[in-house]
Amino acid sequence: MTSHWRRAAVAAAAAMLALTATACFNNDPIRPQDAGDGDLFGAVATDKSRYNPGDSVRYKVKMNAGDGKGTLVVRYKQLNRTVDETEIEWNGAPEIEWEWLPPAEDYTGYMTEMFIKQGDDIADHTNIAVDVSSDWGKFPRYGYLADFMAMERSEREAVIERLNRFHINGIQFYDWQWKHHIPLKTESGKPTASWPDIAKREVSFETVKSYIDLAHDKNMKAMNYNLLFGAYEDAEQDGVKKEWGLFSDPLHKNQDRHPLPDSWASDIFLMDPSNPEWQNYLFEKEKETFRHLPFDGWHVDQLGDRGARWNYDGKSVNLAAAYAPFLKAAKSAIDVDYVMNAVGQYGQAFIASQAPAKFLYTEVWNGHPQYKNLKQIVDQNLRYSKGKLNTVFAAYMNYNHSNSQGEFNAPGVLLTDAVIFASGGSHLELGENMLSKEYFPHKNLTITPELERQLIRYYDFLTAYQNILRDEVQEAELEVKAVSGAEKGKVWMFAKQKENMDIMHLINFTDAGHMLWNDTDATQTEPQIKQNVKLSLKTDRIAGNVWMASPDFYGGSATDLNFTQKNGILDITVPHLHYWDVIVIDYEDN
Repeated sequence: MTSHWRRAAVAAAAAMLALTATACFNNDPIRPQDAGDGDLFGAVATDKSRYNPGDSVRYKVKMNAGDGKGTLVVRYKQLNRTVDETEIEWNGAPEIEWEWLPPAEDYTGYMTEMFIKQGDDIADHTNIAVDVSSDWGKFPRYGYLADFMAMERSEREAVIERLNRFHINGIQFYDWQWKHHIPLKTESGKPTASWPDIAKREVSFETVKSYIDLAHDKNMKAMNYNLLFGAYEDAEQDGVKKEWGLFSDPLHKNQDRHPLPDSWASDIFLMDPSNPEWQNYLFEKEKETFRHLPFDGWHVDQLGDRGARWNYDGKSVNLAAAYAPFLKAAKSAIDVDYVMNAVGQYGQAFIASQAPAKFLYTEVWNGHPQYKNLKQIVDQNLRYSKGKLNTVFAAYMNYNHSNSQGEFNAPGVLLTDAVIFASGGSHLELGENMLSKEYFPHKNLTITPELERQLIRYYDFLTAYQNILRDEVQEAELEVKAVSGAEKGKVWMFAKQKENMDIMHLINFTDAGHMLWNDTDATQTEPQIKQNVKLSLKTDRIAGNVWMASPDFYGGSATDLNFTQKNGILDITVPHLHYWDVIVIDYEDN
């Protein structure tokens, strides 16, 4: 059998140690489930969050055993198929570095499996994902930044390196701006060194600029956050006209506003986003921002359903319908990427079908409280966009629990991510910390080291299996015994279909304390692992192979499953289910 694999360039991180890489074909297949519970592998990283076709991937693995030695076996897998493999002799170096050139296909996720082989034994195993995509908006993995005070460069580098490990490919720069109607503070045409944000926190121009540059080094996009209709109370002295405002009465006596704490710089006074003069004013201020800061796009925010509102002339303003024309005008004036928040889905039908959005973004509130509602939003957004745009959720975990100091509740976080990722969405949650409130700088809750490790596995899984999670997959109706809907005490199964595959998602609610995704009081309970789950699928198609993958087992590596098929019934045994398993049936027929 002939090797198809590219030669991997190998470099020792320790200069005095030499490593040798060879292309190989593994005649003794290594199974992830056979790897020992070793602790040889430390942190593993790639140099970018996303790769363009033709880019090489640079890997770095820290090793924990200074006196260890063996063979590092590296397999590059697309779904359950090995597309490349190499071996690197390891003689105790504290770090191992090498490169890999992925296949040329665009919009493809890979899982890189790494094993340490010592003699005939597989002593340890770890994984990391790779995304080869020319456009970040196809498979968005959105993060945030919310602290822009003066800080050491090493602090900024550490934040971006951590987000890179989660493969975050776009960052929302939240509340970096001076005033909503004048985002960048300038003097004599040049940016000032610093300014206060709306909460009177210090913002350093150098910090903002450096964060953008660091993000670009990792092939992440940097998104400039701002409302589309926000102004300070003193906006008239800056050239904003009251006649551009949005009012809660038809006689323009009460300008609509979003109240904020008295200690902050101002309440936010709302403008009519359909007013062309307001648009021109704001666009010019945003152009000034993009001239001085190399943001890649504008993250456009709103405030949800405001009820009946009027312009200065007493005419009713349909805010939901005004957002898409605003975004079109913005795109014409400033040709950058656009993402717009649909608060509780408000205006999403117009944004999805008419606006120049890279993907759809939904901030989820009490109108969609249950796990099943998250999948319903993803499905609805796909219908709105005719299957073209994927969904990112701003969904705040442990909301009430975060009113005081504490830790995020891992079962609540992981069950919600399982539902979002399985449904075909992703979750805006990771930044300098993790989101629990709509005010992103809020940091009462911390992430435990174990939850951090679990989240890394979940984001590896989201990235490696993006082609069966959210790459033009279609809903499928399968007749399967021993599963149920999204109910407490049950295993929720829903199915997707792509090409010659049926894709079943199993989410374990058998021990759930409740069915509310935000786990507001941090009371969600960890599901017990279910062993040897039996599935019986009615189908007339012939299964050639059945495999599973889960972020909860083997670092997300795909493993083949035992199955039998007789008289139109496909019987599958799933060895274990913790939070979430994905079962894939590859059919022989077309």
